[in-house]
Amino acid sequence: MKSPGGKTRKAKGPGPKGGAPRSAPHRQTATKPRPQFAKTPRAADAELQQQKFTPRPETAPKRVLARRTGARPQEKTGLILETLPSDDYALLDSGNGLKLEQYGPYRIVRPEGQAIWLPAWDRPEWDKADAIFTGNTDEEGVGRWHFPKAPLGETWPLAYDGIPFFGRFTSFRHVGVFPEQGTHWSHMDQLIRNAKRPVKVLNLFGYTGVASLVAARAGAEVTHVDASKKAIVWARENQEMAGLSAKPIRWICEDAMKFVAREERRGSGYDIILLDPPAYGRGPNGEVWQLFENLPEMVDLCRSILTPNPLAVVLTAYSIRASFFAIHELMRDAFTGLGGEVQSGELILRERSSGRALSTSLFSRWRA
Repeated sequence: MKSPGGKTRKAKGPGPKGGAPRSAPHRQTATKPRPQFAKTPRAADAELQQQKFTPRPETAPKRVLARRTGARPQEKTGLILETLPSDDYALLDSGNGLKLEQYGPYRIVRPEGQAIWLPAWDRPEWDKADAIFTGNTDEEGVGRWHFPKAPLGETWPLAYDGIPFFGRFTSFRHVGVFPEQGTHWSHMDQLIRNAKRPVKVLNLFGYTGVASLVAARAGAEVTHVDASKKAIVWARENQEMAGLSAKPIRWICEDAMKFVAREERRGSGYDIILLDPPAYGRGPNGEVWQLFENLPEMVDLCRSILTPNPLAVVLTAYSIRASFFAIHELMRDAFTGLGGEVQSGELILRERSSGRALSTSLFSRWRA
């Protein structure tokens, strides 16, 4: 469940109508800003100093891309990978531009732009919410959250498939996990366990590290890359909470593109690469990431650092107005000559109230 440093994802949703709660948030813009985290005074001071003396963004030479020869991978399109309600997480209901979710012990209301239908549940069920993201910068409490019943702490325990980690009320409405990615994680877990050999995993734009913990628990050696120091700190806290501190996870705070380019020069190799880039973002030194401009180069670089016997490359894309065929054809071109199959489609959450499907993102994955 997961966002990268400076990551911009999709924010969703208009204000309430009909069955949705009146205290729910008004319409948000279609962006998913990078979560902000609480800082100790020391961390805040250090960040201030860094802002004062941040060097100008470095411009790396543009990678020259060339069409590859050979047979394109087999393809499977229109796949719908869904996350069902569970004890750890459930999409309870949605509608009127909002979604009602259960994260561990808490019911949470957040914007959801794609929920253009009416809620299936009546208002009393929505009124049971413990936290509502309001988008109001003047709201008292943590970030932009309103707590109708009682003030809640900044963090609380969550879990995925038996792996505990911290949820957190961030000021940009996220809570540190993207449940729909669970289908990718279980797929990766199986690949690692079935390989019956050492497996190296690279998690790019790794956010709070749940995917890295899943891979490490399955027996892989993991490299986790994110441009946000705060996200790296959060991810390491999750590793300790999960009791996986002894597992081999390398935590790297760096611009993802620069890291992968350096790994190519070093001749490094990975068996599985997770790629979850933002629509827009900035690296630690002001490096700019634009999805449509930079993704072809990034995918090309990822191919170049695969081991001779790779397992998979998994790409998820949020906050873009495009068909999954856009990233599907990019992946098929990039892995031409390597065989295997490219599978593409959408990730969805299945609603508990009425069984409706809520689409969250596009995905494309190459599997050897």
